[in-house]
Amino acid sequence: MPGPASPDPLDLTGKVAVVTGSGRGLGFAYAAALAAAGASVVVNDLDEAVAEEAAKSITEAGGRAVAEAAAVGTAEAADRLVARAVEEFGRLDVMVTNAGILRDRVLWKMTDDDFDEVLTTHLRGTFTCARAAAVRMREQGGGGRLILVGSPAGQRGNFGQTNYAAAKAGIAAMTRTWSMELARAGITVNAIVPVAATAMTETIPAFAPYIEAMRRGEPLPDFLRKGEGFGTAEDCAALAPFLASDAAQDVTGQCVGIGGDRLALWSHPQEVAVAYADGGWRPETVAAAWHTSVGREPQSVGIPAPVIPEA
Repeated sequence: MPGPASPDPLDLTGKVAVVTGSGRGLGFAYAAALAAAGASVVVNDLDEAVAEEAAKSITEAGGRAVAEAAAVGTAEAADRLVARAVEEFGRLDVMVTNAGILRDRVLWKMTDDDFDEVLTTHLRGTFTCARAAAVRMREQGGGGRLILVGSPAGQRGNFGQTNYAAAKAGIAAMTRTWSMELARAGITVNAIVPVAATAMTETIPAFAPYIEAMRRGEPLPDFLRKGEGFGTAEDCAALAPFLASDAAQDVTGQCVGIGGDRLALWSHPQEVAVAYADGGWRPETVAAAWHTSVGREPQSVGIPAPVIPEA
């Protein structure tokens, strides 16, 4: 006789998730996807009305969600979000650190406040929320999932985004570090690197007409969805339930890109060229060797410009 059917490893029924910055955009897409997979979700936004409306939308679609308004960044806010999950649903299994803001300026025009505000929300907010979640997950046992949100800007840099790129690069580094630190507790740590039509990408002139057409109900062309990996926020949502599920129990320390029709794995930084000098290097020997060995093929910087087909 056949045994009982195996449980669906992608079913999140009984799991509880917190998604920061989930009142709208990518954060809402992650929260809605987690709820659709069966998870109970704490929706977070700085604006209480926005958070409440997002939670209502999820519950009206048949999911379970509550709202918790808080400005992510402080330990107090992180503790409140974890406590709300435990009070409402009894536990915490998944923390998605999505909350973020933009204060774009070139270096010589960026103020201390521009820098600090972005680092506080993105980098410190990720740290405080992940720490609070890790404490709870280790106490309750059974493992857990930390799903951090990165950006191509953190992988390659981006003009005018000193603060944002630095924060996202730090998140990639924290992903790798925490995956080692939390492995014994059964807690996986991964980063989503999304590309979608958001407030930031709308400012890219090459994308603007296609985003406008998308809003009129027209599909995005293949060169964007596949070539650029660019689509809607909902196109990025599937990665969150996967990483939160038992199907991804052995996936950790990874930065995973998603957007449009494209799914990708980002490499970790590594040495790409090496040279040696007996007895060590001097300035003149570095200069002599640079263009013939180590520096012969320098690494590119910045997010590549989109390739728009000619009409």
